[in-house]
Amino acid sequence: MSTPTPGAPGPGATDAGTAGPGVADPGAPDLGATDAGTAGPNVTDLYRRAAEILPELADGAAERERERVLPHAQIRRIAAAGLFTFRIPREYGGAGSSAQELFRFLIDLATADSNIAQAVRSSFGRVESLLAGSEHEREKWYPRFLAGDVFGNAGWEVGGANGAVRSRITRHRDHFRVNGSKYYSTGALYADWIGAAALDDDGEKVFFTLPRDREGLRLVDDFDGVGQRLTASGTTDLHDVTVYPDEIIKPDGRAGRSPVTPFLQLYLAAVEAGIARNALADAVAFARERARPIAHSSAERSVDDPYVQLAVGEISARSYAAEAAVLRAAAAIDRAWESGLRPDLLTEASVEAAQAQFFAVESALKAAELLFDVGGGSAVARGHNLDRHWRNARTVANHNPRHWKAGVVGAYRLNGTEPPVNGLF
Repeated sequence: MSTPTPGAPGPGATDAGTAGPGVADPGAPDLGATDAGTAGPNVTDLYRRAAEILPELADGAAERERERVLPHAQIRRIAAAGLFTFRIPREYGGAGSSAQELFRFLIDLATADSNIAQAVRSSFGRVESLLAGSEHEREKWYPRFLAGDVFGNAGWEVGGANGAVRSRITRHRDHFRVNGSKYYSTGALYADWIGAAALDDDGEKVFFTLPRDREGLRLVDDFDGVGQRLTASGTTDLHDVTVYPDEIIKPDGRAGRSPVTPFLQLYLAAVEAGIARNALADAVAFARERARPIAHSSAERSVDDPYVQLAVGEISARSYAAEAAVLRAAAAIDRAWESGLRPDLLTEASVEAAQAQFFAVESALKAAELLFDVGGGSAVARGHNLDRHWRNARTVANHNPRHWKAGVVGAYRLNGTEPPVNGLF
């Protein structure tokens, strides 16, 4: 798959496509040559680095989730290794990967720790939005990723209509001030930069990116979901926060479908696929190491019990199919980029991402349920924390109800009805 062409038309602005100050950090990690026009690590290099880091992330993931230990160090490890740079083009110092190559890694990341995978979604989404953005924005922000910075998002609010923004940004002499409160600030507690949106004096939505230590910006660790508890998806308060003109970008107003949206939706499907694969690993380990056959079983060992074998086989099949669906949809995103973002291929990418998301959710939820069929009463012990797979899958699934995904796909297949042009498709 070819790398997206910088400057390719990017219809439809997204929350991830925001501007901000790019101040060099003398303490940033050395990831190799990253000057413009100089090649940095390639995809193989990044896969190799990931192979070294992911076992470290997986080790202790269940305990971190049980004890609610936020994975600050683990996320910094990902950033320092340059793993946010898969999709940054080679001429900017990135690996220039295809979407499919990145999604292979994202499934692996979610398998190791689905909390971490979702927490860094904003960073990968920002890279993707820059591919469809301006040259000025790429020159400003790609060096920050190459330096190991982490990006968070504070776009959503509660209390109003879905997607509505009530935060306000107003002019104050030569700068602006923003006031408001955000929720679902995924990954913000781990980030160096926070992207957000507010309504200006004309009632238009504008986007901006701020350093996390800007006065008046407060990050609160108050997310209380049943699952994905370490995604740091809590509250961001903005109280008279200064925003400078060069930190603001307004949507360009061009109508049409953005290639970033199916990417971000498929990202959630990749998290679900990783959860399913992680449930498979725990099912195999529990059956081999801890489970005992039921009293009237024909087997002397759980691994020889036909019903345990059936459960593990179904978990494996569902994990396999979810991963395959995600990678097939990622190929559709690649085709859209390679075509110069042809509208029909952008629509097909949105439909394929919706299909993959529907099936990945179903697979992860079922796999997490079947996991308990490989063991008896001991499988529900809190010490094993096996319920985290279902809780995590359920929490990710609730972001975008899967029945709406199926309904939109059905309308498209039956009547040629275009999916909505919004943040969900």
